[in-house]
Parts: sequence; structure tokens; C-alpha cells
Amino acid sequence: MLASLEIKQGSIVADIGAGVGYHTWRLARIVGPAGKVIAEDIQEEMLRMLKTNIENQGVNNVQVVRGTPTNPNLPEGGVDLVLMVDVYHEFSDPASMMTNIRKALKPDGRVVLVEFRKEDPKVPIQPLHKMSIQDVRSEIEPLGFKFQKVLAFLPWQHIIIFTAGK
Repeated sequence: MLASLEIKQGSIVADIGAGVGYHTWRLARIVGPAGKVIAEDIQEEMLRMLKTNIENQGVNNVQVVRGTPTNPNLPEGGVDLVLMVDVYHEFSDPASMMTNIRKALKPDGRVVLVEFRKEDPKVPIQPLHKMSIQDVRSEIEPLGFKFQKVLAFLPWQHIIIFTAGK
């Protein structure tokens, strides 16, 4: 999944809702020593486990950030790519969160949402944890993001890509 995003070495990538860091340390290796991963979560317990896992993986280009339900606390205009894996549908205030994410993106920055397919009743996930492509687009595009494409090779999830639209 990460390889399909064509992330360049030296990029600044934000892993929003990073949890224990499953994608974080993989992203850290992709962006290399000249790049950086900002691993964000709102739960202190997740951040503790994340820090331990990052240390155990031996990567040193990760910045751990505690966000809030409305703001991921990312640097303004400094992020090439924001990744949210099974995270967007959990936002209690998606408009505020996405507005702040948009401010953090570089002019050519991208947002990638990975969400379980609502359109497929065979996906064994509770409906409240699923989103359709149209659901995502109808919420994200009015906030100034431009739909780029959907990657559909994962068995249960969409990979939905937007640009900053600035």
C-alpha cells in the first residue's frame, strides 16, 4: 500500500492517528534520513507505545506529536503527504481537522485516506467504520481539496487520494 503512494525520499509525511506506529516506521524508512515522519495521535497511551516501537525499530527521523480532536498540530505549509489509515471516519469534527490538515500541506501536498469500503457488504467491518468514495468526496472536496484518484487493489479498503487544491 505504501509503495503505491510513490513517496519520495526526503519527503515530510504525517501519519495521522498513527496509533502504535505500524505505518510510521515503514514511512520513516521510505523517506530516508533526509525526510521526516510526523506521527500524530490524540491518545497518550498510543503515543507511549508508538515511542517504544519507534525506538525498537531503530528509526530516528520520526517526530511524535499529540494532536487534539480538531487539530493534528502539524507545521503550517510543511507537509508533503498526510496519511490516514482507517482514521478519517473516527473524527468527531472532520471539518476542523481537515481544515487544519490543509493548512499543513505544501502547495503540491497530498492527503491519502484509507477507509473500509461501505459499498461492499462482504467487508467484515461494522458499518460505522466504513465509508464510500462518495461519502469521502462529499465531505473533503467542499473544504478545498481536489480529488485525484482511488486505488482499489486492497481487498477491503479504498485508497482515496486528494491534493491540497491551493
